[in-house]
Order: sequence, then C-alpha cells, then structure tokens
Amino acid sequence: MDVELKVTPDKYLPHRYAGASGDFNPIHIDPEFAKAVGLPNTILHGLYMMGLVARSATEVAGGDPRKLKKLSVQFRGMGAPETEITVSGTVKSVDDGTAVIDVVAAQGDNQTIRNAEAEIQL
Repeated sequence: MDVELKVTPDKYLPHRYAGASGDFNPIHIDPEFAKAVGLPNTILHGLYMMGLVARSATEVAGGDPRKLKKLSVQFRGMGAPETEITVSGTVKSVDDGTAVIDVVAAQGDNQTIRNAEAEIQL
C-alpha cells in the first residue's frame, strides 16, 4: 500500500495559490523580489506542498478526504515551480482500520517535506 504522487506545478501556480490562500508574499509571485532577497527565483507556498502530502494520503484512503484523520509535516526545503514534485509514502503500521503512512515530498534530491506522517481511516 505504498503511495506515490507526481505533480509538476506550472509557473503560474504560485499566483493562483496566492489568490486562493490570500498569501501574497512576494517571494512566491515576484521573481525580482525573490532574487533580491537571495532566492534563485520564486518559490512555492509551503502549504501548497503540504496539500500535496494530504492529497497523496487521501488517495490511499480511496479519495475520500474525510478519511484523513491526522497530518503532521516538517518543512525542510523550498519548492520551485516548473519542477516535478514527487510525494512518496510508505505504510508504517495498520491497526484497527487505521493506517499510519510516512511521507516525503521532494523535487529531485531536494526534500521539501520530510518526517511527515499521515493517519488515515481505511
């Protein structure tokens, strides 16, 4: 019951996410500003990356988001638009109809989220 989700966010995703979330921090949407503060370019919102982790766990639970009972993550790196994100998980335990999944989100060798754990109802 291992899981893997692959997503490549387009260059406009941070703009759409900013509008949906209300987080218009210029490091996400303004390349010149991002570079001026020492970033290579704009970066993805951390909560967007966390949402991908939740989505992957939800898919294991048959696509029903109500079955995601608990989610914890550690943000460990910055994600970039136009670069494939792989969210992978391994079932750690199954007990009494509940599965605990260890999850990592990465862009190549850059683990943006690690030490994540999702608890889903089966």
